[in-house]
Amino acid sequence: MIRFFTTQLGRLRLLGLLEGISLLLLVGIAVPMKYFAQNPALVKAIGPVHGLLFVFFVVNTISVGIAYKWAFRTTTWKVLLACMIPFGTFYVDRHILAKMEEKQPS
Repeated sequence: MIRFFTTQLGRLRLLGLLEGISLLLLVGIAVPMKYFAQNPALVKAIGPVHGLLFVFFVVNTISVGIAYKWAFRTTTWKVLLACMIPFGTFYVDRHILAKMEEKQPS
């Protein structure tokens, strides 16, 4: 768990996890509560948190992409697209980011 805080790639992975969870909470719980139970409180609470995590994820992805010299056509666009799809950040974390972190020297 400490690796998430020590490297730029680790922090991106942590942000991806948090952003993915917030998106699932927003789409899976808060929005249905708003429309089916006429209770917008969760959307008002989770929406801004998700928005902030989304912006941090996008900025951090671009920053990591520049630092690690990712080719936009092969890596960066996939990571950016993932934050717009439910479960996308979890997929990218497992299939792209975790493999990159394994290759890094400790």
